[in-house]
Order: sequence, then structure tokens, then C-alpha cells
Amino acid sequence: MRYLFPALGVLSAIALAAPAAVAAPSDVKGLWITTDYPATTVRAGDTTTIKLKVQNYNLPPESVTLKISDVPADWKATVLGGGAPIAAAMPASNDNVPIELKLEIPAGAGAGTHRLMLIASGTNASTQLPLDVTVAQDLPAKLTIKSKLPSIRGTPHSSFDYDFTVTNDGDKDAVVNLAASAPPGFQTSFTESYGSQEITSIPIPAGQSKDLKVKVQTPSDVTEGSYPVKVRASTGDVAAETGMTMQIAGQPQLHLTGQDGRLSAQAEAGKATPISLTVSNDGTAPARDVELSGSPPSDWKVEFQPSKIDALAPKAKQVVQALLTPSAKALAGDYMTTMRAGTEGNSSSADFRITVSTSTLWGIVGAGIIAAALLVAVGAVARFGRR
Repeated sequence: MRYLFPALGVLSAIALAAPAAVAAPSDVKGLWITTDYPATTVRAGDTTTIKLKVQNYNLPPESVTLKISDVPADWKATVLGGGAPIAAAMPASNDNVPIELKLEIPAGAGAGTHRLMLIASGTNASTQLPLDVTVAQDLPAKLTIKSKLPSIRGTPHSSFDYDFTVTNDGDKDAVVNLAASAPPGFQTSFTESYGSQEITSIPIPAGQSKDLKVKVQTPSDVTEGSYPVKVRASTGDVAAETGMTMQIAGQPQLHLTGQDGRLSAQAEAGKATPISLTVSNDGTAPARDVELSGSPPSDWKVEFQPSKIDALAPKAKQVVQALLTPSAKALAGDYMTTMRAGTEGNSSSADFRITVSTSTLWGIVGAGIIAAALLVAVGAVARFGRR
């Protein structure tokens, strides 16, 4: 049986290539049924759907009836439009109407190729399209894999979880092995989409799919950039792969401490004492506009030189001075002062133990006061003791 087209069917290639919304040349006129796949293979007992279009070029709109002929016994063929069974379609001029042909193949269907004919008939034009449907007892083994979000952006501390689906398109159940390749230092693990148990393989029945997840952990020293991750599913000699991308944005990581790691200092009451601090950026992006601040005890003062670091490159350090002035009335002893370095979204602090000593002058004055008090007491005893 041959393909049957209308008189202008020789121009069907043009009709297939032209977008639906674009008018055909004025000398092209006719009605066509088109499909991307006029020949398909199915398995006995399965249901398949073939997507088609009823195309109108330069004809007035009219209702065309649709029917399918030469359907083998025990097969069920249904023409669908918008998901519901239909008996006719009406494509506008230079437009098309999408339809589907749903075929339900009985489990006992024998192997072989069957030619079905889809016919569209109207008052002014008619057309038909042959469709070859091959029933195979054993479909070749095949896996497909599809990622839902193939590219994710985050920081080095983000969780990179990629959801993907593996489908067993063969006619036999299969145990599918899972593997991932990532840059050195990256760690990968697989789980089912809604599970937490790590897996390296999973059984998938014939014709079914499994929703899975691959989790990628970045190394601690990862730098800003784009990193590829490839996921592979395989069974026997059959495999499928898909690529994913990690877009890692740099992030500053501040660390503040005393010079040489010391978190203690000595100061004198009422006197400014310089304390050296080291601010480092252990992150993967520059730290900008780093503000320095402190929380000393009441009536104390603290100033920083400089008070702000404009930019601190990754892995860089800078020494700043904190001028700490204890209260003039501070008693000798240990006090805690918190120093901070912060930028937008990141900060670091350190508690310093400050040992305060009082001025020698105040000691002399205190000794003089005590001596004077003793002299007054001795004089009083000498004068009033006789009485």
C-alpha cells in the first residue's frame, strides 16, 4: 500500500518545515496530516500514543472528520484532541490542530508490522496518512536519564542536591548501577528522591522509572567557578548519562585573633594601650568594607587604626591596632573585652582578657593618705589617752 496525498502533496516537505503560525506561499494550498514519527515500535500488551497535526494551507476553515482504518482485530485505536476522544477537527487557514492517536495493543498480538491509515475528510479537501506500527516481542534494552535541575548555583557551604529520573525502556526488569564523576576532592552519593539511605544501584521494572537524587559535597578549599558533574546509569552493556553543573560563588570567611594568637593583654587604668589584632580572610572571595568594633566594659574606650578595611583578598591577612583605654577609676584586676571584625553576611569575634594595673602615682597618693590617717590616729590617742 502506498502513501496517498492530495494533488499538492509534493509540497509536504514545505508544510512540515514551515511554522504553524506562518502563512504558506500563495500557490500552496491543501490539507495534510503530519507526524514526526510515522513508524513506531511497540510491545504486545502496551499502550502507545502518536502525536499528529491536521494542517491547513490557504483553505477556508472547515470541519474535517477523522477516522482510522485498517486497525488489526483486537486492537483499540482512538483519536484524541485535548486528551478527549474526537471525531472531527477544524484547522484555521494556515494553521494546524494537534491531535493524538492512542493505540492499545492486546497482550496476545503477534510480532510484525501493521499499516494503519488515518483519514481526514472534508467537503473541499481530504487527506490521509499511513502509519506503520511494529509489534516486537522483545524490545531492545534501553535506559534514559533526565535531570530536573541540571544547573545549581550556591556558595562553598551550600548543599548541591540534583534530582533526576532513570527510566527502564526495555521489556525486562533491570538492576541499574549508579555512578557519578566529579572534580577531584568532591564527594558524591545517591539516594532515592524521598529517602535518606545511600545506594549504588536500584532495581527498575520494565517500562517504569525511578526518581533519584545525587548529593555533591564540595571540598573545604573549593574556589569560585563552574564545576561539571556527570551521572551515569548502566545495566549490562546499556548505559545512559547526563551532565550537571555546579555554579559556586565565592564567599569571604573572616577570622580575628590577637597577634601570634594571643588573646590577652595588659593595660593601665586611664591610659591608652595598643593591642595588635590580626584579621584574615580564609574564604574564597574578597571581604569588602570590613568594619572593626569592640565591646569593652563600661566607661572604657576602644578605637581602631584603621577603623575599616576596604578590601581583604582571599587567604590574605592584615594587622590592625586597637587602642584600649580602661576607665581611670578601674580597679586592678582582669576584665573581658570583645573585639569584632564584620562585613555583610560574615563576621568574626574574639574575647580578650585585659589585666589592668593602677598607676604608681595613685599608689603613692594612697600610701600618703594611709600614713596621714595613721598619724592622726596616733595623735588622738596620745592627746586623749591621758584623760
